[in-house]
Amino acid sequence: MLGGTRRLNWSLRLSLVLNVCVILYICVYYRTTAGPWVDETPSNWSVNQIQPVAFIDNINIPNSSLSSTISSRAKEKHDNLDVKKISDDEKIKNGEKKLNDNNTDHQNETIRVRSTSSLEEAIPCREKSLEHRISQRGDYWVLYNYVPMNMFVHCWETITYSTHADYTFFDNLEPLLDRWRAPISIALHAPGTDFQPTIDSIQYARSCGSPLVSQLVTFHIYFSSKHMPKAIPSRSKILSEQYNCSLTAPWINVPVSKLYKTDKRLLYPVNLGRNIARESALTHYVLASDIELYPSPNLPAKFLEMIRKNKQPALLKPNPKVFVLSIFEVTKTAQPPTNKTVLLQMLKSGQAIPFHKKVCPGCHNIPKSKEWQDAPETENLNIFHVGKRAGVFIHWEPIFIGTDNDPLYDERLSWEGRSDKMTQGYALCVLDYDFLILDNAFLVHRPGIKIYKKDARRDMLTAKTNQLIRKIIVPELKVLYGTRKGCAI
Repeated sequence: MLGGTRRLNWSLRLSLVLNVCVILYICVYYRTTAGPWVDETPSNWSVNQIQPVAFIDNINIPNSSLSSTISSRAKEKHDNLDVKKISDDEKIKNGEKKLNDNNTDHQNETIRVRSTSSLEEAIPCREKSLEHRISQRGDYWVLYNYVPMNMFVHCWETITYSTHADYTFFDNLEPLLDRWRAPISIALHAPGTDFQPTIDSIQYARSCGSPLVSQLVTFHIYFSSKHMPKAIPSRSKILSEQYNCSLTAPWINVPVSKLYKTDKRLLYPVNLGRNIARESALTHYVLASDIELYPSPNLPAKFLEMIRKNKQPALLKPNPKVFVLSIFEVTKTAQPPTNKTVLLQMLKSGQAIPFHKKVCPGCHNIPKSKEWQDAPETENLNIFHVGKRAGVFIHWEPIFIGTDNDPLYDERLSWEGRSDKMTQGYALCVLDYDFLILDNAFLVHRPGIKIYKKDARRDMLTAKTNQLIRKIIVPELKVLYGTRKGCAI
């Protein structure tokens, strides 16, 4: 009886072991063979992608366009998830992507675009952040990224237009965006009681104007520590509040005489604004310009396609380089030209003239300018000529696409004192920069031909500025950068 009980116990134990082995085998088999009941996809997530902006209508967009590459921060976070899904880039490679732009008449237009991998390789760069920070810069307080753009960009995938202004220049923002269609970094001078209308203007532009403003424009604000505003609202409050669009835009019909800056006889720290906006740009390439200068359309995409190809000899030279844009003015009743062909027609008819021709022709006398105007427009963007800031062009003040590695503007110089870009030009000359003049790209000042006006106060400030440059700044630049024959201010 005892022996039978022992045999039964051993049988039960053996049966249990065999059952466990079978169960383990089944589990291993089905673990390695995906069953229809296995769902590895997170159950509750969505990609709240901000609608990309279409830059070029009815043409093939190169891989530089934001329309194929820019996505919201939410999308970037979800791209890091281990989820099997078809990415936007894969969709683009396999066909066409529909882009909607509510600010144009080209809604739901189908645009063919390319992959961006080669452009990423062509522009090795360091990513930056849109994080808000407050910092002192000399005697000034700066609110960096105070109101950021909604769009997320990598440093290699587009160009930033960096600029400066006070709130009375906001009427230039939408015409600029309409032609640029890429990120804008703008530093706004807002001392004392100019601060609140500056905030109102930002909110009005974002709430009541083109959707491109909130998508693509980052606002920085700066003011002297001696001219503080009474209060500074939180960034979250500005971003969340909806402005009353039934009101008149805060910048409409505001005379310069009503500004706090004018009342206190403050100088406009133009170079401080330029440096703040340029340094804060998220992208490697930056067009540091003035808000009243409108670029030829499609420039960011065409420029980056040229960089991606990297076939032109001037691009392969080891010299540091910037990419210069020819600048023009048009009559008050004329519309800024949309391409070089129209521009050349307007130059012949007298509706357009070279920039500052009647104010300071030597300041913007670009090398080979006559040859540039004689050359017809071509399809792509190319290097027309490699110039130097020397000889008859020794006082040239070029505006160009460069990077944040280029010399900064001297922040001791004001707009009223003139010569505010001359010291940077000297540094570029001493460092032996190549000035690569682009063939089909240009800038046009907002309509209206500038003429010279006598201004006794400004002439006095100009004399003081020239003395500051000659006695203090130039000796400093010689210590910092050295000297080179033919370079001067």
